[in-house]
Amino acid sequence: MRAIRLEEPKHFSYVEIDEPGSPGPGQVLVETNRMGICGTDYSGFLGKMPFFSYPRVIGHELGVTVLEVGGGVQNVAPGDTCSVEPYMNCGRCYACRKGATNCCETLKVIGVMIDGGLCDRFLIRAEKLHPSKKLSLEQLALVETLAIGCHCTDRGAPQRGDQVLIIGAGPIGLATLEFMRLTGARITVMDMVESRLEFCKKQYGVEHTLLAKGDHTDLERVNDLTTGDRYALVTDATGSKKSMCDALQYVAQTGSLVYVGITTQELAFEQRFMHRPEMTIKASRNAVPENFTRIIDLIEKGVIDTNPWITHRTSFGDVVGEFETFTRPESGVLKAIIEVNG
Repeated sequence: MRAIRLEEPKHFSYVEIDEPGSPGPGQVLVETNRMGICGTDYSGFLGKMPFFSYPRVIGHELGVTVLEVGGGVQNVAPGDTCSVEPYMNCGRCYACRKGATNCCETLKVIGVMIDGGLCDRFLIRAEKLHPSKKLSLEQLALVETLAIGCHCTDRGAPQRGDQVLIIGAGPIGLATLEFMRLTGARITVMDMVESRLEFCKKQYGVEHTLLAKGDHTDLERVNDLTTGDRYALVTDATGSKKSMCDALQYVAQTGSLVYVGITTQELAFEQRFMHRPEMTIKASRNAVPENFTRIIDLIEKGVIDTNPWITHRTSFGDVVGEFETFTRPESGVLKAIIEVNG
């Protein structure tokens, strides 16, 4: 069976792997049709993802078709098309008992800690499949990216009218923007790439944007936009150490900062910058099952338009040759989709 494996940073190989076999109780055999390339995949390729291990068959943003179901499976049937919730949790630890399956003590994310979907077929637990009769396979592959932003927004819990700042207008920042806008918050987006900010204005009607200029921070502009209050909620989706350390200066008194980006580097800041405003700092990791259900419903109803998301497509046979180009900012990639089968 065909697969593409990341042997080590910057080295993909086309490989033949064993067929997964028939599903056991509670399992489903699926065919991978579409795979979205995620920031985690890029970080793994570049050797910058702390949770990644090698060698690894990547792929966790997936649109799949059910081929065969095991005993006791009732939520899906052969022929169903589904989005995959790629977080393999234990169901027994403290986090799982609280319903925080995204933070399981022994969590294994497919395509990151264990092999994922960049292959013809694989087995998965039935409860990790979210079917839709209306969404395309490409739309289903986008659900997991959107779920990261959905959960991040829930972690920040902005209120209608709050001034919020999203730092980083890549896929995760834009996924967060999708859900921030539904809260009625007043949104500012910051990025170092002007074309991304123009996309936010044109596609989402974002009124205020801030162009980050390396070491230069335009705090005067921030104060102008917020009449001196700064932001009730700041979300950093960059994965940049400098950005994540600098983000505290944008937070209002009693405000919150949510880190959804990931870095392998240590973050450092003077404790007084957190203490003085009585700031709340949170992390946002992965997503939870209800995020997937909600997103599928919102796309089906047209509340979320996925058409602008996919900027690049590639075939299974061209992945190895093209992947590195997608990591370059000048490529203009927002979301690249791999057509694996069908």
